[in-house]
Amino acid sequence: MSTATLGTLVHEFFVSHLVEQKGLRQSSVRSYRDTLRLFLQFVATDAHRDVSRLTPEDLCFKRVLAFLRHLEQQRHNRVATRNQRLAALHTFFEFVARRDPDRLHEYQQIAAIPIKRSAQPTMRALSREEVQALFAGLPDKGRLTLRDRALLLILYNTGARVQEVADLRIEQLALDRPPHVRLHGKGDKWRHCPLWNETASILKRLIEAYRNGDSQGRVFRSVTGKPLTRFGLYKRVRRLTKKLSVYTSTERPSHISPHVFRRTAATHLLDAGVDINIVRGWLGHANLTTTNRYAEITTRMKAEAIRLCEIPIARSRHSGPVTWRGETSLLDWLSSL
Repeated sequence: MSTATLGTLVHEFFVSHLVEQKGLRQSSVRSYRDTLRLFLQFVATDAHRDVSRLTPEDLCFKRVLAFLRHLEQQRHNRVATRNQRLAALHTFFEFVARRDPDRLHEYQQIAAIPIKRSAQPTMRALSREEVQALFAGLPDKGRLTLRDRALLLILYNTGARVQEVADLRIEQLALDRPPHVRLHGKGDKWRHCPLWNETASILKRLIEAYRNGDSQGRVFRSVTGKPLTRFGLYKRVRRLTKKLSVYTSTERPSHISPHVFRRTAATHLLDAGVDINIVRGWLGHANLTTTNRYAEITTRMKAEAIRLCEIPIARSRHSGPVTWRGETSLLDWLSSL
């Protein structure tokens, strides 16, 4: 196969397979792009050739294994990141196998590389006291005050993913009664989330402050008017929560990310007694198993469940000390029964 064939395969994989056939969103395509870029650069270094001179024969089973070791040992990636990269390579080589059946055995070996098991990360969420302290401590003055308060409110109110908030447009908001928002989530799925009156009021003021009559622009923008990216939202949320002064949880995350607000919204809904299936639809989970993980976050629900299950233990009519505790041997006491 010629060197141009590898470029053709990569181009078809992204344009034809991921976008046209699977219909992935741009954020998902970028994830595959980053993985393949890292992998091709690693292979080029290992083969002592430029990326433009690589052939499909260079993308072998041994180099995939070496690349995975490189991610963990040289780049110090976590197991979760390693598994994500491997899943992307599985998809790529599954596509390539259909175009290059002569090397099917090689691609089958790559497909058989297992996902490495790892401990599930501790899922943390903010307590109600922390959330109250956070909003009470937000600045009252400044040109970004309105936007920042609206950002934190919609994250906590809806439990939206950070990309959903970054993509949020004014036309997706319905701020009259009953106020709600249409979120565009994973798998090109839309869902409706109700908004608190306070959230709707802040969003109205934010949109009016733009003063340009743009009904289809992004809701959250930078000082220059450009849409905030997911990385910009991460940076802003981290900065706004840096001075959180009330910590009631013993395992507070070192950095509060937008996803912490998603977990917080889920746990507070569950704490309030909302059915888990409603929470699943609220968060846009395709699988109820994902939602069930949020039930493990809060200890208040566990303590309440234990309290409800507690039964009074009837006291024995024998008021004397338990006999076996006074024996030199538990086995002696058992023999005396």
